[in-house]
Amino acid sequence: MFHVKHYQKPRSMDTRMNFKNTLFLDIETVSESADFSQLSEARKEFWVKKAKNLVNPNNLSAEELYVERAALYAEFGKIIVIGMGFLYVNKQKELALKVKTIAHSDEKVLLAEFAAFVDKTYKSKELTLVAHNGKEFDFPYLCRRMMVNGLEIPRALQLQGKKPWEIIHQDTMEMWKFGDRRSFTSLELLADLLGIPGAKSDLSGDRVHAVYYQDQDLPRITAYCMEDVIVVAQLYLRFHFMELVEPQHIEKL
Repeated sequence: MFHVKHYQKPRSMDTRMNFKNTLFLDIETVSESADFSQLSEARKEFWVKKAKNLVNPNNLSAEELYVERAALYAEFGKIIVIGMGFLYVNKQKELALKVKTIAHSDEKVLLAEFAAFVDKTYKSKELTLVAHNGKEFDFPYLCRRMMVNGLEIPRALQLQGKKPWEIIHQDTMEMWKFGDRRSFTSLELLADLLGIPGAKSDLSGDRVHAVYYQDQDLPRITAYCMEDVIVVAQLYLRFHFMELVEPQHIEKL
């Protein structure tokens, strides 16, 4: 006899996971300089060599590619905003989310504040970071830029030498792939596909460089990063078949 399995509703508060040591993360990056001409001669040569190996269907010059792509590489970019999210159960026994951002034009100051926050708030080395494409971008980018700035990497972020199965950090894009390694799926697409309210921002990743260097509007980028952290947290809950955090229970610090 065949049995029909009824649709399972999202898990309620009674069976929720413990998110005490889970930190949702998103970073915003730009090129280290506003344009190629501001680089030292040595840095220019390094970028030209890098640019020759990049996919370039529009035949952009090395100078144009620098503005468009340098932010993606920790060797040529810098972090200007770090967004963090924390899930917890509030006094009303409802799942709630706090979101905090650190933003600074001085990357060393920014990273030092982030490292101090992690070391103070999460004394356990079992801290789990969660980001979208975090394993290929956010996590290694943070580590590399800390190295560049001469800062000690928090224990939770010390990934070098670890085997894949020893890394407890989570990646929502990897979770969506279900083992498929062929393609990139954007956070915005997954949010729309899985019915997660997305950020109502007129900013996108490819506009961050212009907003930072031309408009000099770091607060706008900070708000954009904060909204992405919220989406990452909600997406993570969806992957675990749990109820989303209601808008009234999201606190922006």
